[in-house]
Amino acid sequence: MKKFAMIGAAGYIAPRHMKAIKDTGNELVAALDVNDSVGIIDSHFPDADFFTEFERFDRHVDKLRRANSDKKVDYISICSPNYLHDSHMRFALRSGADAICEKPLVLNPWNIDGLQEIERDTGHKVNTILQLRLHPAIIALRDKVQSGSRAHKHEVDLTYITSRGHWYLQSWKGDTKKSGGIATNIGVHFYDMLHFVFGELQQNVVHYSSDTKAAGYLEYAQARVRWFLSIDINDVPAEVRATGQRTYRSITCEGEEIEFSGGFTDLHTRSYEEILKGNGFGLDENRVAIETVSHIRDSKPQGLTGDYHPFLKQVIA
Repeated sequence: MKKFAMIGAAGYIAPRHMKAIKDTGNELVAALDVNDSVGIIDSHFPDADFFTEFERFDRHVDKLRRANSDKKVDYISICSPNYLHDSHMRFALRSGADAICEKPLVLNPWNIDGLQEIERDTGHKVNTILQLRLHPAIIALRDKVQSGSRAHKHEVDLTYITSRGHWYLQSWKGDTKKSGGIATNIGVHFYDMLHFVFGELQQNVVHYSSDTKAAGYLEYAQARVRWFLSIDINDVPAEVRATGQRTYRSITCEGEEIEFSGGFTDLHTRSYEEILKGNGFGLDENRVAIETVSHIRDSKPQGLTGDYHPFLKQVIA
């Protein structure tokens, strides 16, 4: 049985990690969050030690390591705000543990280089949650693409609208320096999926960017992709809103919808299973996606030029 610690235990995504730790037959022995609304721990690991101050958490993890306790931490799961991921992964590696970090792994490509140095120095590894790479529908699409002509470029439209309330822009997620902006915060796993399925990234054009939505064009070795991301309820198609839904997600390839709404429930557990077998996705697997979002963040939007997403015309109009 492996021993886990967690940073960011009060966060939205933390319960999926707790469930994955439990489902794989392991134990959470310590957790940290500056917020103390962490009653969810009782549903999974009521005996876990909990800290609201990093310094006390650090001391506790170090004490377990030096005492060679049976609760010495093997893995640290990181569910903290995006801008803290780099620091918390460094802490994990230097504490004699492997890291399991939520997306986005880091905000900038050069952070990956620094983490690779620490991996070499400590002998420990960074793993990340790239759950779409494990989704059966995405794997099937990748197999289909790879079995076809290498010269063919598939026409792809990616639309992801996940409505958020007024709280979003008032939280760290609304601060580009902390979240990386909307393309990083809600889009990075889609960009990783596109690279995973369609190969090398060849072109990256930003058509529109604001605090609540972004759109652009990506060209891969085997695809031309128009993408649109938004947290604005008004961008959800009217017929979808009429049903009471606040989220709209669509990926079409050659006009055919890729159905991947189902199958998400256990992808964190599947990710943990692979990590525990030594098959986790590491730093190098993240590089293209992080380079993609970094470029989007730093690019000047081009407006309605080239091959832009159809949703964009109504936004700019």
